Amino acid sequence: MTPPQRQRRHPKGEPPPEPAKKPGEPARKQGEGKIPERLYVLTGATEDGDRAELDLVTLIVARSDAPQSATPEQATLLGLCIAPLSVAELSAYLNLPYSVVTVLLTELLTAELVQARAPIVRQALPDRSLLEAVMHGLQKL
Repeated sequence: MTPPQRQRRHPKGEPPPEPAKKPGEPARKQGEGKIPERLYVLTGATEDGDRAELDLVTLIVARSDAPQSATPEQATLLGLCIAPLSVAELSAYLNLPYSVVTVLLTELLTAELVQARAPIVRQALPDRSLLEAVMHGLQKL
């Protein structure tokens, strides 16, 4: 992990100079330059790449408070999951990629600190008895 570095100040009106690139290094696009090692440090080494099968719409609910051994990201996940939230919402709130959130949630699922619930799927057609009851109610009016 690299220590934080100071940002140089530049006189007003002058754009900051481009960082010197090494020979043979491709040009960076805007938004690149984030440290990918940080994501690996967050998730750690996973065994065989096993992850829980979580969709973007799978609802996650905390079963207990965060233990003291939990990482800050796991503690934040548990704090957010007091009310059911989807994996996509958690990813957005934490500003982490979906894959990183699924690895963190897999660890919490194996420790039984959270519960994953399948999303509620609405039927394509409403129940016929419900429609008949509504129709009879309207006819009686």
